[in-house]
This record gives sequence, C-alpha cells and structure tokens, in this order.
Amino acid sequence: MTAANLPNKLIVNKGKQEFITIGGVTYGRYALKTHVITAADSLSDIAEKYVLPVVIPGDVVFFSEKMVACTQGRAIPLKSIRPRRLALFLSARVYKNPGGIGLAMPETMEMALRECGTWRILLAAACHCVGRLLRKRGWFYIVAGRKAASIDGPCSYTLPPYNQYVVLGPSKPGKIAKELAAALGVPVLIVDINDLGGNILGSSEKLDKALYSKILSDNPLGQSEQCTPCGIIRRKTK
Repeated sequence: MTAANLPNKLIVNKGKQEFITIGGVTYGRYALKTHVITAADSLSDIAEKYVLPVVIPGDVVFFSEKMVACTQGRAIPLKSIRPRRLALFLSARVYKNPGGIGLAMPETMEMALRECGTWRILLAAACHCVGRLLRKRGWFYIVAGRKAASIDGPCSYTLPPYNQYVVLGPSKPGKIAKELAAALGVPVLIVDINDLGGNILGSSEKLDKALYSKILSDNPLGQSEQCTPCGIIRRKTK
C-alpha cells in the first residue's frame, strides 16, 4: 500500500518518508490528523473516532506522550508558573537542545523541581558538572529521571495554545497503553519522539522497544502545525 491509495485518514506528513526498512523488514509509518487535544478530551473517544476506523490486524498504534499528558491535565499555562530563584539559576546553565527547549527556561526547570524533588535535581546538576569535566553528556537526565526528560516547554513551532504551556510527561503510560490496546484490538505504544529521535515510554505488551524507537526515529508525526498526535505502524507485505 502506498501513500497514493491509503485510506484518506492516514497521512504521510510533508517531508517525511512513508517507509523505513530495518533488518530486512519494511514498515509504513502513518500519521492521523485530529482536532487540537485538550484536557476536555477522552483518550478512549479519540481512539474510537480517529484510530478505530482505519486500524487493521497487525498494526501497532502509537500515541504521542504530549497528547496523552494533555488529556490528563498535565499541560500547565506558563502564566501560572512562578519559578523560584533556584530554577532561574539552574535553567540558565542547561544545554540548549535544537530539538526543544527542555529545561532551559525557568518555567520548565521549576516544574522539574516540583515533579522530581529539589534534592534530586540538585544531585543531577552536580552529576552534570562532573560529567562536563569528563566530557560526558546526559548525566543530568540519567540522575533526574524520565519525569525531568519528558517535560516540554513551548518553542516557536509549538501548536497553539501549547506555545504558552509547559507540558509534563504522561502519568502511567504503560497502563494507558494497555487500556487503549483493549479498545483497539492491536498493540499500543506511548512515545516521546521529536525530530532528533525518541523513546518508548509505555507499551501494551512486550515489544522490542529498541526496534520501535528506530522505526519512529525520524518522527513521522511531525513537530509543529501538523496536528497529528497519533499514528500507525504497518508492516509492508509483498
């Protein structure tokens, strides 16, 4: 099946490749366009409306962690966050990642302090300093953990209204994946991906997370105005 004869709800985003081949197996990666998801939305309703009509046996469905977090009320307006002095100090020393703002702004660092605890963030910062001396990167997030790494701040390409929000990582992504899989009848992944790569945060069953991270490594969902927060992985048949 090619992009030309896909069901009209399955999208290959502009600038993205439909297929990727790994280990001799070719996978199609398709996005699903939705309305702008908010805390007023139900994940089960989203799955029923947008995914269920096009999913077929053998598919693996993936949902962006940001969309899941938004439905859980874990998107926080910037104007409601008052960073403490420690957040101002630490955020000014964070590496500016081209894939996103991360914790390099006071509001996102403040939420990391609340989510992870002040002492853990301070320990992570100390490990970061040691890592820099040894010319090693990534020690901060190894110590701070997934909650810190999953925090998204607004960027120039962020879809409104979330260009004025900090979005935390989703709560219980594994549990959410299992609930959605039960409704859809196929495996489900909750993923944290951007244009620099990504991670599998939760899955409905035992799947090769390294494989699916590679399948989604170029982010078929896009990263800005596409409004495609979920998608389908479909193994290509001859």
